[in-house]
Amino acid sequence: MNAIITASELAGDLAGENPPVVLDVRWQLSTAKAAGEPPFDGRAAYESGHVPGAVYVDLDRDLAGSAGAAGRHPLPDLGEFGAAMRRAGVFSARPVVVYDGGQGWAAARAWWLLRWTGHPDVRVLDGGLPSWQGELSVDVPARVEGDFAPVPGATGLLDADGAAALARNGVLFDARAGERYRGEVEPIDRVGGHIPGAVSAPTNDNVGRDGRFLAPEDLRDRFKALGASDGTEVGVYCGSGVSGAHEVLALAVAGIPAALYVGSWSQWSSDPSRPVAVGPDPQ
Repeated sequence: MNAIITASELAGDLAGENPPVVLDVRWQLSTAKAAGEPPFDGRAAYESGHVPGAVYVDLDRDLAGSAGAAGRHPLPDLGEFGAAMRRAGVFSARPVVVYDGGQGWAAARAWWLLRWTGHPDVRVLDGGLPSWQGELSVDVPARVEGDFAPVPGATGLLDADGAAALARNGVLFDARAGERYRGEVEPIDRVGGHIPGAVSAPTNDNVGRDGRFLAPEDLRDRFKALGASDGTEVGVYCGSGVSGAHEVLALAVAGIPAALYVGSWSQWSSDPSRPVAVGPDPQ
């Protein structure tokens, strides 16, 4: 099954006999702004216009646990996650399409969580809401309780020790911007740098200027050039397990399975006992 869907394909599916549940997961990373601007309000963006029938899902509340020692966006309690998905109308036997404002990170986080917990048919709208050519709606659909019950997968998830081991024995991609990987800047976490052995692979390089993914063959070539050869075990981390999910999605588009270290750099760097590498060299 393809992990992404085009806007025209989504429009056709919505008009079909078994339309997908559509989740709007608009979100932006909150950082302090010198101008004193208010933080991004995903619900307000949703209420101002969304794909008809879409249901809003809050990344910080529904797709992550409370920030702490496990990172800024740790795994949510699976009972609470399942309840949130059922409130959003997610059924185990009904397709799901997820979109965000175009960056793709938040939608990928929802895609990864649903896939990892057993949903068989989840896709991300390639290019997000800006790619949608149809009318937008301001109507909030009537609540329909779903039946999805999350069951965590046996694979696809890394902890800190697993990420460290994969950086030695497989390939561990760092999806953050190159300057954060190199430790030149660190606007959020305690210290800059990367997990020793990790390879810099900024997730922004997986998409074109329109925010849509590169062709599968181009993504495959990119990742293979970075070390993801046939038979190599692959993992990804980022700052807090959000943009890293987008890289896992890009790898899926390329046909390369990968695990996600959800705690990512926000967890790793908060532990003074964990080694930190700086500069362009993985080690």
